[in-house]
Amino acid sequence: MSLANRTLSRCDSSASPLSVEEITLLLNDIDHWNLATEGSTTRITKEYKFKNYLLAQEFANKVADLAELENHHPRVCIEWGKAKVCWWTHSINGLFINDFIMAARCDEI
Repeated sequence: MSLANRTLSRCDSSASPLSVEEITLLLNDIDHWNLATEGSTTRITKEYKFKNYLLAQEFANKVADLAELENHHPRVCIEWGKAKVCWWTHSINGLFINDFIMAARCDEI
């Protein structure tokens, strides 16, 4: 089953972030997503390119709708012709399977 079709797992502050090995395997299942560290938090990021600002904004709104539906929210930054999406799980200050599922769903938008 593809990542995008998986159901998000329940996660709270008692859950553990994914290991380096798990992250490496999951990165193979999503195209052109990169690891980034901000402070002590590991995240996955991807920049999408568009013909203009309006298309980037429309994409960002679709990501926001998806995030609200699943109650799992990324950082989304838009500028002319670009939208950058950054996923991590706030409650564990790191990466969880849900971040990779949502990244795969972003790629389907």
